[in-house]
Amino acid sequence: MTAILEVRELRKTYRKAKRPAVDHLSFTVDEGAIYAFVGPNGAGKTTTIRIIATLLRPDGGDVYVGGYRVATQQRDVRRLLGFIPDEFGLYDEMLVREYLEFFAGCYGVSTDKRVAMVDDLLELVGLANRRDDAVRTLSRGMRQRLGLARALIHDPALIVADEPAAGLDPRARVELREIFRALQEMGKTIFLSSHVLRELDDVATHVGIVEQGRLVASGTVDAIRTRLRPYRRMRVAFRGTADDAQAWLAGHPQVLGVEAAPASGRNGGPSTLLVTLQGGEETVVQLLADLVGMGFAVLSYTEEQDTLESLFLNLTQGVVT
Repeated sequence: MTAILEVRELRKTYRKAKRPAVDHLSFTVDEGAIYAFVGPNGAGKTTTIRIIATLLRPDGGDVYVGGYRVATQQRDVRRLLGFIPDEFGLYDEMLVREYLEFFAGCYGVSTDKRVAMVDDLLELVGLANRRDDAVRTLSRGMRQRLGLARALIHDPALIVADEPAAGLDPRARVELREIFRALQEMGKTIFLSSHVLRELDDVATHVGIVEQGRLVASGTVDAIRTRLRPYRRMRVAFRGTADDAQAWLAGHPQVLGVEAAPASGRNGGPSTLLVTLQGGEETVVQLLADLVGMGFAVLSYTEEQDTLESLFLNLTQGVVT
């Protein structure tokens, strides 16, 4: 994979601060990733994002976007980057389409292409039916989607969003998440920070966790899960009782533990065992095959996964100074 964003030994200290806001921070984001950048309040997320977006100069280190150095090639970086800040101003008296047409002109989009481009963007963010409404009439969720459309007006390869779901109701968060998925399918790379970690579980492919300006962990979600919990835990449901299956599993060399889940049905209904085992997917497949081969009536299998929130809590101390 090719890295579209590279952060190398980034440093930033604000005047009179007790500690650096960003302290020798290094990570990469590959093309096509949805990279969740998470950390406690004061961890340095917004400072990092502002440096990436060419809005703040670092004290040291380098950032590259698409191979261009942020510190010296800002114009090239801005062509590749669409930025959605945590708070942004909108021209309330403009119509929605006028707002986007104005920014299309700012980015040098020719007049004959603007209307079609604006219509496509409004369709993408679900605002096509509000194109002739005044910006001031939009809800917060709609305004956030309009800000996203504005960030896409020059067809950037990398979208950087600082707390994009902050203040949105549950429906608006779901809609925003679906838009991010659609953008990834279009080949865009998305780098976003958020405190609403549950909202990132279904969408993030990679995660970077920061605390006190330093990187705690970075990589695919699955890789970090494996690092924190090198064993697997699954729920296996059986028709009828599972006493014999539990005894057989307890003697399996790769099973670390097995226990019955609390009963949820009437007598004679499915029984569920919670199985902890070591090994990879091949081990799971073989174990299930062996259970069926032994004559146990397996009805279903699900594997428990750590959420981003649990990964975050396991890797950080919540220190804010």
